[in-house]
Amino acid sequence: MEDIDEEGDELLNLSLAIVTNSGGERMKKRKRRENTGDLSSSSYEGCEGKIFRLLQMREQMLKLDHKKKGGGGGHNYCNDNNIYCSVDEDGKGLQLVHMLLITATAVNENNVSSALENLTELYKSVSLCGDSVQRVVAYFADGLAARLLTRKSPFYDVISKEPTHEEEFVAFTALYRVSPYYQFAHFTANQAIIEAFEKEEDKNNRSLHIIDFDVSYGFQWPSLIQSLSEKGSSSSRISLRITGFGRSLDELRETENRLLSFSKGCRNLVFEFQGLLQGSNLINLRKNRNETIAVNLVFHLNSLKNNMKISDTLKSVHLLNPSIVMLVEQEGSRSPRSFLPRFMESLHYFAAMFDSLDDCLPLESVERLSIEKNHLGKEIKSMLNYDHIQEDRKTEKSTETWKARMESHGFEGINLSSKSKIQARLLLKIRTHYCPLQFEGESSNGSSTAAGFRVFERDDGRTISLGWQDRYLLTVSAWHCHCVS
Repeated sequence: MEDIDEEGDELLNLSLAIVTNSGGERMKKRKRRENTGDLSSSSYEGCEGKIFRLLQMREQMLKLDHKKKGGGGGHNYCNDNNIYCSVDEDGKGLQLVHMLLITATAVNENNVSSALENLTELYKSVSLCGDSVQRVVAYFADGLAARLLTRKSPFYDVISKEPTHEEEFVAFTALYRVSPYYQFAHFTANQAIIEAFEKEEDKNNRSLHIIDFDVSYGFQWPSLIQSLSEKGSSSSRISLRITGFGRSLDELRETENRLLSFSKGCRNLVFEFQGLLQGSNLINLRKNRNETIAVNLVFHLNSLKNNMKISDTLKSVHLLNPSIVMLVEQEGSRSPRSFLPRFMESLHYFAAMFDSLDDCLPLESVERLSIEKNHLGKEIKSMLNYDHIQEDRKTEKSTETWKARMESHGFEGINLSSKSKIQARLLLKIRTHYCPLQFEGESSNGSSTAAGFRVFERDDGRTISLGWQDRYLLTVSAWHCHCVS
């Protein structure tokens, strides 16, 4: 086997930030072959004992974590400085990453026996309430185990148990409150939407219609409702209509009630909400004459499972002829379609997300454990989900950037205003390790890396990204129709 080349070097620099030991073993390059479908039943012959040991070690890990949580003194169970230092100094975190990548390669090669052995070893060393590296590797191990077993396995649901709706909501709310991640996306998008509305005030009858393709819990819109109300007056009220697409009728009703309740305190605003299930036909969408139309694609295109769905969505958006389209892309999920590159990009991204929580919450925080288990952990398992990968592979083609996608569908980028960039900087100034606005490739202190959250201005001012150290987490951009038919 040969030593890895430049691609391998990147594997060893996974932007974990915590692990800086450069003296760890170099990973060996394995011959790769494409995963062409379900793992055959014959692959499991002789593996029953290994599967049982795997589940035993996973259960033992969970029990140890439970004991630590109940061990009294709270602060020590997840924030043992000795453990943290030993991971850093002895390169144990780097070793975990090496083992995880070797396991992912085995899964990709349908080497069930080797993958099960490696996963069993990983579960001996990881912890859902250890340091950031141990935690993120634990969730990726679960994702690999679920993908390996597939839904046909009776053990699949043991590993891939979904959080309840309430658990998801609590975790999302906690992340929204303590981290700038979602607020950065929402506030920046809202500022651009308000500016597009202001630009057309002489012809839009002070009416704004937002079409949100993934309204979720509606957390993006209270700040915009408040801002528009402050622009209006008792004699000249502003009309805001939000058409929101959601996952379920119950969630849409909850979102509607939440937004209507908030809007009651904004007397200079006439507010209306219409909830539609995702996948509903846009032909029946009600539009008022001369209103400013803004389309919100915040984290939506990332959630679509193949290129055809993305293309169909962008074609539908173009037919609406909106004044502005807001796109927020999660950097971690825009990866090549083959499994290993996808796995790598996801590991880069989620390692940065887990590490960034150090800036927001202590390791022993119940809120942090909820965020990691019921939000980030759920996303990791979804990213590596077997059926998800299969659907992607049916429509596999060369990877495009979002810029290329948007331009090929008739959209043109809009420069984000200086006010948007100033607002992004102000949002992050409350964070301990905030680094000022930088251009792509530039470092605030002249070095190649910097601590904490960072704001990057990219694509000649057309986009801004939120980053953790040197890793982009999300990118915000604004678009309008280049050709109006």
